[in-house]
Amino acid sequence: MPIRTPSQANRTFWDQDAARYHSEHPEYLSSFYWCPEMLHERDAHLLGDVRGKRVLELGCGSAPCTAWLRGEGAYAIGMDISRAMLDRAPEGAPLVQADALVLPFADNTFDVVFSAFGALPFIENLDAALADAARVLRPAGRFVAAVPHPMRWIFPDDPQALTAEMSYFDGAYLEHSPDGELTYAEFHRTMGQWLRALQTDGPFRIVDLIEPEWPEDLTTTWGQWSPLRGEIFPGTAIFCCVNEKR
Repeated sequence: MPIRTPSQANRTFWDQDAARYHSEHPEYLSSFYWCPEMLHERDAHLLGDVRGKRVLELGCGSAPCTAWLRGEGAYAIGMDISRAMLDRAPEGAPLVQADALVLPFADNTFDVVFSAFGALPFIENLDAALADAARVLRPAGRFVAAVPHPMRWIFPDDPQALTAEMSYFDGAYLEHSPDGELTYAEFHRTMGQWLRALQTDGPFRIVDLIEPEWPEDLTTTWGQWSPLRGEIFPGTAIFCCVNEKR
């Protein structure tokens, strides 16, 4: 049996899971929210003034963030590996089906590249993905990535559980079919590994790290994210960076 890559496995997974994902998270997918803590770009302004800017979203899913940015005057393009996710995007948004490891764009194409819980946690070779993001981003361009906080990794899927089950230093969660075929892949990085991948050994300079607090009035449980956990420890890390290439 041919060995499936994480990209191949995750493309199939998200194609099959698109309907369920959208039925469970309608509010989150209605606009540009960075994370389950429902931090909106309108309030956070992490991408700056996007009017007239060329913006690429990595792992856009059904592209609610891309659509919102276009309404703000950006020339925004959404990219995702899943055809079924892209098929649920609003009409009129420019979309590209591609792997974040091999971006089909020329060097220095974009003023801003960002990802809101898309693509990066599902890529084994993070260094290659970040290098390609830097390649298509102009010098001094902005790169922002919202990912599950490394602390989240150690806890089980049950959003009410507060007892750690996994080691903070374990690097991957893989699912296989009964015959051994890879069906899902998610990769964990410690905070130190993220800092090294982005800045120490990577192409970016980190200018801010945001760990959104859980809003007092937010009662929604979102997968592993819940008010119970959100009151105690962060569920999201947002890295705000500048492209340092010359």
